[in-house]
Formats: sequence, C-alpha cells, structure tokens
Amino acid sequence: MTTRKQLHLGAFMRPVSLHTGAWRYPGAWPDANFNLGHIVRLAQKLEEGRFDAFFMADHLAVLNMPVEALKRSHTVTSFEPFTLLSALAMVTTRIGLVATASTTFEEPYHLARRFASLDHISNGRAGWNIVTTSNPDAALNFGLDDHMEHDERYVRAREFYDVVTGLWDSFADDAFPRDASSGLYFDPSRLHVLDHKGPYFSVRGPLNIARPVQGWPVIVQAGASEPGRQLAAETAEAIFAAAPDLATGRAFYANVKGRLDRLGRPREHLKILPGAFVVVGDSVEEARAKRARLDSLVHYDSAIASLSIALGHDASRFDPDGPLPEVPETNASRSARERVIEMARRENLTVRQLAQRLGGYSGLAFVGTAQTIADEMEEWLETEGSDGFNITFPFLPAGLDDFVDKVVPELQRRGIFRREYEGTTLREHLGLPRPENRFFPAAREAVHG
Repeated sequence: MTTRKQLHLGAFMRPVSLHTGAWRYPGAWPDANFNLGHIVRLAQKLEEGRFDAFFMADHLAVLNMPVEALKRSHTVTSFEPFTLLSALAMVTTRIGLVATASTTFEEPYHLARRFASLDHISNGRAGWNIVTTSNPDAALNFGLDDHMEHDERYVRAREFYDVVTGLWDSFADDAFPRDASSGLYFDPSRLHVLDHKGPYFSVRGPLNIARPVQGWPVIVQAGASEPGRQLAAETAEAIFAAAPDLATGRAFYANVKGRLDRLGRPREHLKILPGAFVVVGDSVEEARAKRARLDSLVHYDSAIASLSIALGHDASRFDPDGPLPEVPETNASRSARERVIEMARRENLTVRQLAQRLGGYSGLAFVGTAQTIADEMEEWLETEGSDGFNITFPFLPAGLDDFVDKVVPELQRRGIFRREYEGTTLREHLGLPRPENRFFPAAREAVHG
C-alpha cells in the first residue's frame, strides 16, 4: 500500500469546457453542454478514470455579456443541476456529483431537501458548491432590482449554511426502525425540530427526508476573497480555487490551511483543488499547437465581453491597444477582478491582449505531454500548492479522453493517483469523515460503504 500523498481530481463540467472556442474545435461536440447522451458518455469516461467528482457550476441567469458576444457562446444554455445529476446517478456508480447552489437566491429548506435527495439517490455521492452569486443579472430574475452587497452575501451565506446543515441533522441515523410487527415506522424521540430564528432566516423544520447517506453532502466552496477564505476555513471540505501559478497556489494553500489550524480543524479535512486547464499532446509542440488553434477560434466580441465580466465594468470603451486603465470597484466578484488586473500588470498586456486571453482561458494551464503534465501536478502536490485539481478540458470529447487515457495512467504509474475507488461515497474518495449529528451525538454509525 502506497504511503505517497494522493492527488484528487474533480472535473469542471458546466460548461463542459470553459474555453469560448471549445464548441468550434474540429471534431468537438457543439451541443455537448446541453445533450444528455453526450454528458452521460463523458461522466462514465470520468468514472473510468477514477475521478473524485463531476462538478456542475450552475448559473441563475444568462451570462451578463452583450448579445454580440453571447451569440458566440456555448454557455448560453444548460441543464438545471439537480435534474441532470440525478439522471447521472442512475448511469454511474462511484463518481461524486457536485452542484452549485446559491445562498443568495435559494431558500435553505428547499436546498437542504434537494441535496439530501440527491445524496440518497446516488448512495452518498452528493456535494454542495456554496456560492453567493456574483452575477448581478441573477438578482433581476428573483424580484430584486439590486444585487446584495458583497460582504453581506457572505454573512447571509454563513447563516444559510448553519440552517441547511441543521436541517440535514433533523433525524438521527437510527430514527427509522420500520418495525412492521409493532407498526412503528419512525421513533419521534429521534427527531429534532430546528426552530431556527436569525437575522436572515426563520426556519422551523424538521426536514421531511431522512439524514443523508454521508451525514451531510460534501461542502465545496470557490471564493478567494477575504470573506470567502474565512467562510471556507469554517465550513468547506473542498475548495475549487483559482491559482494562476505555483507560487500563488502555495500562498493560498498556506493561508487557508493556516486558518484551519487556528480553528482547530485538521488540515486533511479541507482539500484545495485549483482549476487547471489541460491540453494533452504526444509532444509539447503538438499540445501547444492544439491550444493555439483553439485560441484562434475565439471571436473578439467574446473576448472583450469576457474582460468586462471579469472586471465588473464595461471594457468595450477602453483603448484596445493601450494598457488597462484604472478600473473602479464594483459589486461583482472581487477576487476575479483582482486576478485580471494583476495579470495585466504582471505581463504588461494591452487591453486587446488581455481580452483575448480571457476570451479563451486565462487561468492555470498545463499544456504538454502526459509526462510533463504529471511532472507539474506532482510538484504542486509535493510542495503544498494543492491537494489536486479541478480539471477543465479544452474541447469535448477528445480533450477529456486524452486526459483519462494518457495522463491518468501516468499519475497512477507514479503512485500519486488511485487505480480503484477506495469506497462508494464522495467523502470516502476525498478521505473526509462523516459528520456527527449535532443533535444526536450518541447515534454514531460507520461511514456508509
């Protein structure tokens, strides 16, 4: 049995590729983002590659970009995540199923019920990606004229988390004897009424569904701002981070894991998984040529719109061939805005160059052979840059197939990635404990297996 640190891999699958040109790449499935047959095939291939999780990053509005750019985007349409992941639970047996759900535009009771259902349907494979929603257009779909202020969204999110996890603990694990001889279906003494009253929510409970198989679905977060990091340290079990290079990744890793130390949480109870765009070739030159061809398929309309979204500010009026001007703060995602500004300054990019980068994919990228990609991933793992990666593929299906067929075997050969799943639940894949029921601490059960 290996004693080496083990890499964890999620697959970023909504959209099926973050790259704007992905649907136009030769041989790609243009409708992969909204074709159930294609998505089933991709999920099964990821499970064949022993991925920890399939991650669906949901949106509650059509992306806020000009229609001239939107008409070129494959992200305009997508399945509702719980419907899709419940369907995928029927055609897979091990891979985790993670959905984004917003604490700003959801109600805790609805969300707790849906995730508990998904966890039971999938036999313990559900994960909740907590987001506060940075797209201001989403507010307009929920009867609001203005988006909630950034820091307030995180205060609400913390209370939302407390309510949802409290609802998941409504029933003790042994609350359902289902004793046909006596006629006792459930034991009322093993039921807790939450009766939560707080600044944002009043929720009586209990949840009308048994405690999830995993106790709680795995809690995932993606925020990198100061409030986001603190919320993650207090509540998250995995972070889908954004780190453009190893030095930034190591700094983020040390910062968040240090917060766990101060909170008394074991470091291994939170996995940090930066997003990574991976292009595989039989040679480094071939991989670079694939990426260059892919980038060439991004229209400038999309490029400048992507920059505007990242900045939370209309960039179409900027001088395309001048440097990025001073950009005022907005209520959009601060971490995304700061990353873009820092990239422009670090690489001395013009507005046009910056837009083209963002219009394709501007984050961490591993472009090379199975061996060079494995080298980089191993370095991140061994030097505490990450616990693994949330992989985004350049185009589908070939980009995903290349990773599973070429990179995964190389990682397995090095002894840093599983050859078989260790268990049946997402918690077992990630090496996470099953949370004890806060209201019934004596009712302890082994991790579902």
